[in-house]
Amino acid sequence: MKELDTIRQELDLIDEEILKLFEQRMELCADVAKYKIANGRKVMDKKREEAKLAVLMAKASNDFNRHGVEDLFRQIMAMSRKLQYQLLAKEGVTGRLPFVAVDHIQRDNVRVVFQGVDGAYSQKAMKKYFGEQVRSFHVDTWEDAMVAIHEGTADYAVLPIENSTAGIVSDIYDLLAEFENYIVGEQIISVNHVLLGTKDSSLQTIRTVYSHQQGLLQSTRFLETHPEWEQVAVDNTATAAKKVLEDGDPTQAAIAGAQTAEVYGLKVLASPIVKNSNFTRFIIVTNQKMFQKDAKKVSICFESPHESGSLYNILSHFIYNGLNMTKIESRPIEEKSWEYRFFVDFDGNLNDDGVKNAIRGIEAEAINLRILGNY
Repeated sequence: MKELDTIRQELDLIDEEILKLFEQRMELCADVAKYKIANGRKVMDKKREEAKLAVLMAKASNDFNRHGVEDLFRQIMAMSRKLQYQLLAKEGVTGRLPFVAVDHIQRDNVRVVFQGVDGAYSQKAMKKYFGEQVRSFHVDTWEDAMVAIHEGTADYAVLPIENSTAGIVSDIYDLLAEFENYIVGEQIISVNHVLLGTKDSSLQTIRTVYSHQQGLLQSTRFLETHPEWEQVAVDNTATAAKKVLEDGDPTQAAIAGAQTAEVYGLKVLASPIVKNSNFTRFIIVTNQKMFQKDAKKVSICFESPHESGSLYNILSHFIYNGLNMTKIESRPIEEKSWEYRFFVDFDGNLNDDGVKNAIRGIEAEAINLRILGNY
């Protein structure tokens, strides 16, 4: 039996040879890129890669090595593609993305839609972004808001996408994938939930609490102190307040924003009911493919092929282009059981070569890539 130090010395020699051969291979890949630039050829040649893998795997001596050869050369081929994309970018072959850069997002003389009724947090976010005098109207559902901008009855929609306590608003992610609408801005507001009731109600009279599902989730700790209360989800926190007013029932209460107490003339029964800092991020959505020139965040969505390492290869385009990925979420694809769509946010601007390069690479390897916006 060989001594461990002897084995390690032999491994070091082999590793040096692997390194030398790897660098030689990458030099040849650079030559391939030059040829493709000159001849207008695509970087990714899926058929050739699969044929090459089949040949290499067949030469492996056992099943374990066969799987190892597949993993190893899939990664080598992925690195080769990334090198070729970078060389294409250096030659100015970055392609043009179908988005128009504008100096600023127009906020005056526009029509904005939000979901809910007067006093909704969406209305508060809308006024903070567009100003108190904004022309607006409200609809019953988030889908109605997306339809309104898609059809042009509104220029922009304001939609909640994430809360610091309850997490993402999953339905909004699904609507972003469904509609050809685009994010052009965002607005973060503090969420100050209170418990509202009729003038003759008290904590002792309450039997049922209404709010949006997110409002109920964000108020979990408070609600746990009243397990006897029935919790009922409605379309919007302000809708919950309006219902309590209209029903005039002292056994009902609503979890909504402090601003709705004045709007609907309700009594504050408990405040605050969310002790930790609570913020909601709203997105500003339109049907135009545009972005502000100084935009700093890009959102995309895509599906990943069912292959070993496919998601890693897709996400590694951010690493190779020096981009900072800030968020990734997955949502089940309704028409495909056990398959998922990924939503990714990363720092960058659609005019940056690194961003164009990463998007080009992801588009070649992912399924149904969509740029959701730059803002």
